[in-house]
Amino acid sequence: MHLASSLASPSIHNPSRRLWILATLIACIANHATPANAETQPEPSKPNVLFIAVDDLASTLGCYGDVVAKTPNIDRLAATGTCFRRAYNQLPLCNPTRASVMTGLRPDQIKVYDLDRHFRDEVPNVVTLSQAFQQAGYFAARVGKIYHYNVPASIGTDGFDDPPSWNQTVNPKGCDKDEEHLIFNAEPHRKISGALSWLAADGEDEEQTDGMIGTEAIRIMREKKDEPFFLGVGFFRPHTPYVAPKKYFDMYPLESLRLPYAPAGDRDDIPTAAFAHNCPVPNYGLDEPTLLKATQAYYACVSFVDAQVGRLLDALEEQGLADNTIVVFWSDHGYHLGEHNGVWQKRTLFEEGAQSPLIIRDPSQTGHGSCNRIVEFVDIYPTLTDLAGIESPSGLAGRSLKPLLNDPVAQWNGTAITQVLRPADDRLPEQVMGCSIRTHRYRYTEWAEGRHGVELYDHQSDPNEFKNLAEDPDERALAVIRRLRPLLRAKASGEIPTVPVNPARL
Repeated sequence: MHLASSLASPSIHNPSRRLWILATLIACIANHATPANAETQPEPSKPNVLFIAVDDLASTLGCYGDVVAKTPNIDRLAATGTCFRRAYNQLPLCNPTRASVMTGLRPDQIKVYDLDRHFRDEVPNVVTLSQAFQQAGYFAARVGKIYHYNVPASIGTDGFDDPPSWNQTVNPKGCDKDEEHLIFNAEPHRKISGALSWLAADGEDEEQTDGMIGTEAIRIMREKKDEPFFLGVGFFRPHTPYVAPKKYFDMYPLESLRLPYAPAGDRDDIPTAAFAHNCPVPNYGLDEPTLLKATQAYYACVSFVDAQVGRLLDALEEQGLADNTIVVFWSDHGYHLGEHNGVWQKRTLFEEGAQSPLIIRDPSQTGHGSCNRIVEFVDIYPTLTDLAGIESPSGLAGRSLKPLLNDPVAQWNGTAITQVLRPADDRLPEQVMGCSIRTHRYRYTEWAEGRHGVELYDHQSDPNEFKNLAEDPDERALAVIRRLRPLLRAKASGEIPTVPVNPARL
């Protein structure tokens, strides 16, 4: 019998007994408790985070409208979460962008512009994203590449990692490293890590480094399923060399592929600095059949990684974790496959280099589907801490995307800032910082604060950025430039760094 009904029962005549029952009820109410024999509601568990990073992935995904890509697993993640179709990285180079994501700070705040500088050289006490989760009682682990590795030479090592960020790190090393001698290099004068190079490998997925990364991540999920975890899973492909099992190459017959279209004079109104120093010659001077084979190899790697993402998503379901796990899928930057008559790889401020895949699935979100609002990668950190209900450090550069997860068309008014540093070379007499701002309609870019060129593209009429309106601007273009320049300068100075920079590693 419950205490309240006992108090009302006519069978309770003993005044002392009645007083004891009344006192017990008052104590229960005062302590926000329930009587001992009443059912209690368990506290909601902390949501896990599965943090999936992919290296050098363009928006070559079905969910981003690519009609060639075969990516059913990433597409199903997008269908059950939010696919941010206009998400922009802060600097299209591995080390700077990864350091920016994990610190929630812009390149000018952490002073990381090349592949050799660690963010703690500038901000030694910064609390990284995974550290914030550690401080909230999470187990934080990394499998594969989250911070920068010198791919592929350091596969199997910690690379340029940050030990305070993790309780555990796992560095698989697969047969792709052992079989480097089999890789075809279309540019023998370059290392395979920076050249168009590829291998249709024999063997199974789990013999490759990325397949092993998937296996190890699933193992950690199983081991830690009864405690909150932040699990970073970093895949190496489709970074060069493009290595994947042969079956993924077979998914993309060469006769089905084409190089991107651009008008014949597309480069005429583009500043020299806009083209990356490691790709100054259109298409590296390679012929079309070779370029199509590189394209095939790239897409093969995309589908190979997609299969590993599918394994992770299946494991969440199998372990009963899907309903309590936030999944984040991102690429460190965009990537070129021959746009603008022959731009390849990264390091540009064109849309293909600055825009990057970003998909977030939160079990509690009320909205789903594609979001076309302008968001930035510095928004990832405050979004995850907000969704998990944990404390963020002060001074983060971005803001939570939670409103867009609940309503993809919510009012947002976003802009995105991306920058990149060019070394002095035979094209440029000095180091040049390029800074670009993307609004819903426009992209405006300055090289060395305009001394080495200016670009303005209207995405309403020119989504491929073929016409540089700043080359011979009319009054309307000048008005846009006057409006966007102070917004750009507020978040990216455009100044040459005073910290050490290795020109060979830009």
